[in-house]
Amino acid sequence: MKGSTNVDIKIIFEDENIIVVEKPPKVPSQKDPSGDLDLMSILAREYLGLIHRLDRPVGGVMVFSKNKKATSFLSKGIASGGFHKQYLSVVCGIPKEDETQLTDYLIKDGKRNISFVTSEDTLGSKEAILSYNLIQTVDTNEFGPLSLLLVTLETGRHHQIRVQLSHNKLPIWGDTKYNPTFANKKDWTQIALWAHTLKFRTLNGKKVSYSSKPYDEYPWDLFDLEV
Repeated sequence: MKGSTNVDIKIIFEDENIIVVEKPPKVPSQKDPSGDLDLMSILAREYLGLIHRLDRPVGGVMVFSKNKKATSFLSKGIASGGFHKQYLSVVCGIPKEDETQLTDYLIKDGKRNISFVTSEDTLGSKEAILSYNLIQTVDTNEFGPLSLLLVTLETGRHHQIRVQLSHNKLPIWGDTKYNPTFANKKDWTQIALWAHTLKFRTLNGKKVSYSSKPYDEYPWDLFDLEV
């Protein structure tokens, strides 16, 4: 599909209430201070409600509302935990456990646009919970062992997956903010984090699930993505 620009956007589903799309990496979810072309502008609908966001470097499945009633309904679903979000991520290292839950407290530094783990009693900190399953590990010459994780979000905090995995010694491949290996690299590297599955309830009460897979490029092409 092409909107009002030459940027191709894959539409996964669309009806009178919602549009589910595959957000390309490096495209902002909405207008930001950079002034770069954003996803909402590309889609160019008469009305488009932002229900959730993805970090600019992250690609994958997103849903937008197409009327105010849908915006209200889906926003309440987000607030009440009615949205089920899963991500694929390639991390540096091997998890100690094949399956586990991580609970941390995060605080956001708005000036530097980063978040970090802090103590529960720190003013302004918020609980962050996610779980992950180890899908596969491969050895590489340049980066050592890389592991593919399926991550399930229980909360939605700023940079949550990136911060929590890094704090637990599993920094995401290509993450220039939270992975020391990539912090000073001069060449661009695309972060290996992808919004894989989104499940929620529609206005008519139906439970729906939409999925998207990462592009066939390094380091994703090292793994079997049939999850």
